Amino acid sequence: CTGGGIDRRPQTHLHACDELPLSLCRHDDLKEMLDSNKDSLKLEAMKRIVAMIARGKNASDLFPAVVKNVACKNIEVKKLVYVYLVRYAEEQQDLALLSISTFQRGLKDPNQLIRASALRVLSSIRVPIIVPIMMLAIKEAASDMSPYVRKTAAHAIPKLYSLDSDQKDQLIEVIEKLLADKTTLVAGSVVMAFEEVCPERIDLIHKNYRKLCNLLIDVEEWGQVVIINMLTRYARTQFLSPNQNVSEAAGSGTSPEPDFSQPTSLVKRKPYVMDPDHRLLLRNTKPLLQSRNAAVVMSVAQLYFHLAPKAEVGVIAKALVRLLRSHSEVQYVVLQNVATMSIKRRGMFEPYLKSFYIRSTDPTQIKILKLEVLTNLANETNISTILREFQTYIRSMDKDFVAATIQAIGRCATNIGKVRDSCLNGLVQLLSNRDELVVAESVVVIKKLLQMQPSQHSEIIKHMAKLIDNIQVPMARASILWLIGEYCEHVPKIAPDVLRKMAKSFTSEEDIVKLQVINLAAKLYLTNSKQSKLLTQYVLNLAKYDQNYDIRDRARFIRQLIVPTEKSGALSKYAKKLFLAQKPAPILESSFKDRDHFQLGSLSHLLNAKAVGYQELPDWPSEAPDPSVRNVEVLATLLGGTDLASVTVHPVLLFSFFLTEPETMSGSESDSGSESGSGSDSEEEDEDDEDDEESEDQLEEKEEKKKRRKEAARKGSLESGCRAKTEHAMISPVFGTVKTFELLHRMTGEGLSVEYYFSRQPFAPDSRMVAVQFQISNNTAADVKSIRVQEPKLLSGMRVQEFKEIESLAPGETISVAMGIDFCDSTQAASFQLCTHTRQFYVSVQPPVGELMAPVFMSENEFKKEQGKLTGMSEITEKLTLPDKCQSDHVIVQQVTTAANVSRVPCGSDKEYRFAAKTVSSGSLILITLEKKSGNSAQLTINSEKMLIGTMLVKDIIQALTQ
Repeated sequence: CTGGGIDRRPQTHLHACDELPLSLCRHDDLKEMLDSNKDSLKLEAMKRIVAMIARGKNASDLFPAVVKNVACKNIEVKKLVYVYLVRYAEEQQDLALLSISTFQRGLKDPNQLIRASALRVLSSIRVPIIVPIMMLAIKEAASDMSPYVRKTAAHAIPKLYSLDSDQKDQLIEVIEKLLADKTTLVAGSVVMAFEEVCPERIDLIHKNYRKLCNLLIDVEEWGQVVIINMLTRYARTQFLSPNQNVSEAAGSGTSPEPDFSQPTSLVKRKPYVMDPDHRLLLRNTKPLLQSRNAAVVMSVAQLYFHLAPKAEVGVIAKALVRLLRSHSEVQYVVLQNVATMSIKRRGMFEPYLKSFYIRSTDPTQIKILKLEVLTNLANETNISTILREFQTYIRSMDKDFVAATIQAIGRCATNIGKVRDSCLNGLVQLLSNRDELVVAESVVVIKKLLQMQPSQHSEIIKHMAKLIDNIQVPMARASILWLIGEYCEHVPKIAPDVLRKMAKSFTSEEDIVKLQVINLAAKLYLTNSKQSKLLTQYVLNLAKYDQNYDIRDRARFIRQLIVPTEKSGALSKYAKKLFLAQKPAPILESSFKDRDHFQLGSLSHLLNAKAVGYQELPDWPSEAPDPSVRNVEVLATLLGGTDLASVTVHPVLLFSFFLTEPETMSGSESDSGSESGSGSDSEEEDEDDEDDEESEDQLEEKEEKKKRRKEAARKGSLESGCRAKTEHAMISPVFGTVKTFELLHRMTGEGLSVEYYFSRQPFAPDSRMVAVQFQISNNTAADVKSIRVQEPKLLSGMRVQEFKEIESLAPGETISVAMGIDFCDSTQAASFQLCTHTRQFYVSVQPPVGELMAPVFMSENEFKKEQGKLTGMSEITEKLTLPDKCQSDHVIVQQVTTAANVSRVPCGSDKEYRFAAKTVSSGSLILITLEKKSGNSAQLTINSEKMLIGTMLVKDIIQALTQ
């Protein structure tokens, strides 16, 4: 919540006592640390407090002690204080209000992280009295030079709207301004604000529609989902349906189905000419089907399902099938949507039929959804394969799954007439199964199938009547009795005997069975009164005194209806029409039918009920709206020019481009009090203002002092050598390293395993050290105690800052700790002992060359200037051939920044890529230039005083680009 400058995972030095319940004593210690004059103690206290919050513990009683440090000058402390305040500002509103002036000053801070954090905290204080202050802060942040602050302003808009909806008009003005923003970092957030505040203002999207479509590929994944869902609804209101012909679009606006009863040659169908903007949306979202994020893929899939022509919808099938290899939660959501799509678009999933086969490890809900899809995909071509698959499923131990399988067989028999007989025979064979649930479900399904053609299956009814003594499941017994009663004329000899048996056991039967026995008696009385008259009276007398009032009422009703008396004689003649009327056969259909009226991928579709906040998917317009509303003047595009805001970069690059470290973004702020500096501007201005009032001698004396200070500054800069290069602003890492390395295997470590990776985050205690993150896991059955580092064996100049001793690590627990290592710009390993209370293990950490550097911000002119100084032996050039997959800007930038912790430098040429960094230990500049030549050939140039690092870096980058 504080941006890229802070790792959200707790990386604090935690003591064993932190795992105990919070005590007043420990809180007193934290309060003392927060009240101290040492920033290091305050920082340690805030880390421990944030770690407590991350573990879900209550730290609200520390609010007064924390809020006093909101004006702390230490940037790291201030960022953590803001994290705390965002969490508790709403609970402690009175105390938070006392700091309003501090937050307002934070909005003017030179560091963008502080400005954004101040706005975030301010918008978290939900007190109506500060609404004007919030509104003013949002308006100013919307014009901030940092896209990260503008993004935070977009997130604050819905908060203010929920607090005071009367501010809607002013907020819409801010949203309109932010929608015109050129940066990908802001796009997703402002669209989210638009959806929350004014989704009906579709006119705000018109002039930004094409820009959003073009930026979509570079927006972060969360933003992609938000924008795609919004554009889906937008397209349904602005374009015609692509599945109608031209005459329909130009005529009445209705879209009747063509008359296929006519010969094909007589059906005139002209293809609908799709709007170019409609095609732009489909074209720009299609590449996102390859996204690694399941939500993005699902969003594109629903967009294609709702917007694309039928001939093009099939492209989403492969992407959705790929998601079935994800976690069960993802599978569940995807299968829900596939089940809906497969009803109307069966053909696009048929080639992937085997992907929906059920595995023994699948959860029950996943199995049932796959059954649903397989049933929807069944046709005359593949039905034999699907039925064989169903036969194996019936042997499963999962009773719910077996019941669903039998129902699926019934649906297949209903939908495909040629397999109805074989399905019925298979279900009849299941009636001899030992499992009562299988028998019961088979009876219920057979009952529904026999209603379709009862006259042809009297043998099946006879077979089921014989099973009445063995089947004990109430629903199955009731279904058999209903079948015998409904078709008693087809089995005139068996039905009375079944009634005789049921009359014997009537008092011990379940209520649902008793009701069907009464119905059977009534039907037999009307069709075969000679054999069943006495049995019917006996059953009705038993039911007359039953404990269940439903059964008593049914018995009285039927007696008056079917048994003729002086008073009821007129009613009895209607009894046959009532009981023996022909009943329509049940329709076995999918529960996902007509569920597509909810937008796919939404919570409402998942629940099959309208959820709070759901926006209905609009119907296609009958006439095409005016397309000229989107014809806005094309901006200077994001591909050309040297203006920072007009340079196209990957969203992660753009994020890191502006997220600078506090001490560098503030310009000369950190040096303003330094004696070696040239003096602050304010000091010089004050001195100039006093010149008129002072004597000439005093002026000469002051001028002399100025000269001496400037001379001292010049000499100091010359003497600092390579450290002068650190004047270039460090920025946050571009890509976090995802590759982990094994430090200690669990076999070697006797159950203790350790992995490490380079987090690319600045190591706060010492900026010349590389931050290394360790994941320590206890795979034993006992606690591992006193985990620590000791006796480091380092080469000359190397330094290590060890993590604090871990008191105890419980079985199965994993803990993350950070350690700083100064490798002295060398890839030599740093060796040390990792000790527990019983053992010592010798381990070593060896860094890739790309992790020995940190990204810096440079303009194009600065890059050229520094590159001109690093020529001759400081320049290494290699030629390479780029593969086809490395022809796009995004891929090249990603591969280079993955190989090395560098940042991209703006460049006016689309054939050249520049990157800059400095070594963490000595601060030596690393300049990288990749220039495309003719064809796939390219030239890689690295300029650096560190020749060895440059040579190794060339190899790593070439390997990353060509592998």
